[in-house]
Amino acid sequence: MNLVGVLEGILFVVGDDGISMENICKTLEVDEAKAKELLLYLKKTYESEERGLKISFLGDVFKLTTKKEHKEYYQKLIENKEEVLSQAQLEVLAIIAYNEPITRIEIDEIRGISSSHIIKKLLSKDLIKVVGKSTLPGKPNLYRTTREFLDCFGLATLNDLPDLILENNDDIETKDLFPKKEINEEKI
Repeated sequence: MNLVGVLEGILFVVGDDGISMENICKTLEVDEAKAKELLLYLKKTYESEERGLKISFLGDVFKLTTKKEHKEYYQKLIENKEEVLSQAQLEVLAIIAYNEPITRIEIDEIRGISSSHIIKKLLSKDLIKVVGKSTLPGKPNLYRTTREFLDCFGLATLNDLPDLILENNDDIETKDLFPKKEINEEKI
């Protein structure tokens, strides 16, 4: 098996999280010397002008990153890309904006469906950010909207958000979906 190719795939899969030397060794089932050899070989192949990526060591992890000399093209791509938010993304943004700071689990409870994928997309678009950890069990991340969110929607502050108008449901008759059955003592 070509371990260089496997390592390249691993670096791609871990993305922005990166991977530590220890995890590379465990995953590839090699010692540190072999892992370093593979990383150096792969790093040298990326140094070619024909390649658009490089291997960086940032924050105690290795990750694939883009080359700085190509920065102007990446900026053009971002500037030319029309950002359209999906209905689900708008829904999650509204929940966060009106309830921040809030955890993903709380967002899921309000929506009734998992929001983890949408939160990742909103984080990557810098519309939300992690602002700390909750005191709930497992210490989940707390999310808050960003300055980019305010700019995107033309708001100076969150106070500029429209007031939520909740429908008055006093006239709606509530029904018990699972009524208790009366026990007929005569049949016992």
